[in-house]
Amino acid sequence: MADKKGGKKKAQRATSNVFAMFEQQQVQEFKEAFTLMDQDRDGTLGLDDLREVYSSLGKAMKDADLKAMLEEAPGPINFTMLLTMFGDKLNGTDPEDAIMNAFKLFDEKAVGHIATKFLKEILTTQGKPDDRLNDAEYNQMLEGAVVDSKGMLDYAQFTRMVKRGNQED
Repeated sequence: MADKKGGKKKAQRATSNVFAMFEQQQVQEFKEAFTLMDQDRDGTLGLDDLREVYSSLGKAMKDADLKAMLEEAPGPINFTMLLTMFGDKLNGTDPEDAIMNAFKLFDEKAVGHIATKFLKEILTTQGKPDDRLNDAEYNQMLEGAVVDSKGMLDYAQFTRMVKRGNQED
């Protein structure tokens, strides 16, 4: 990311529903925190802002570490971007397209469905032992998911449910 002086990228507008992820009180608290962090009051958080925040906490951070923090954002960090980043971290899920692409890897016929029996086998037996789900975790994961009479999961609908909640359209 470019430093605040010089070739500065234009702040990107995050999705409009980012404010719906939090209660109004939480948004206000995040806004107060953002205002405290934005030391130069330019509406974005940059290297100097982060350096000052850590300094006020009694921590001397390396510029490389601060730059790495800033590079986690797809552009300059304005309030909406910060809120989006908090939402992503708090929700603890990957972006919707990343989840969809993971399911598509196992959908050999590209029909938009995956057998829950096959999905269970993958998630409970593959990968590192600490990363595997047990049966209870697997069942909890699929709670509320639409599975047809043949045991097939519509993974696009499931992904929307995971990312956006169980919305009635």
